[in-house]
Amino acid sequence: MVALPKKGRHSAADDARETAPEFVQARHKHSAVESAINGLEHFGLDLCPDHGIVGFKRYVALAVLARHIHRLGGVVREQTARTKALVPEPQTRAA
Repeated sequence: MVALPKKGRHSAADDARETAPEFVQARHKHSAVESAINGLEHFGLDLCPDHGIVGFKRYVALAVLARHIHRLGGVVREQTARTKALVPEPQTRAA
């Protein structure tokens, strides 16, 4: 199914197609895919210096791994901040 809306003036058939629940769902999935592609490009997949399909697959795997490590780091940082907020500061006694 096509996920991008038609440019320009729409006919009644185009309007019906683009307001169908399947089209709307595909359009939302398309934006998620574009976001994931942008994340991979940010971690080195914008240019692949390796040659051949084996080098390309290796480069894609490393970019996906880097993206996952970055996301896991954010999760760990968030959990650490959350647990620090729950633990009260130790009280000091006056001398």
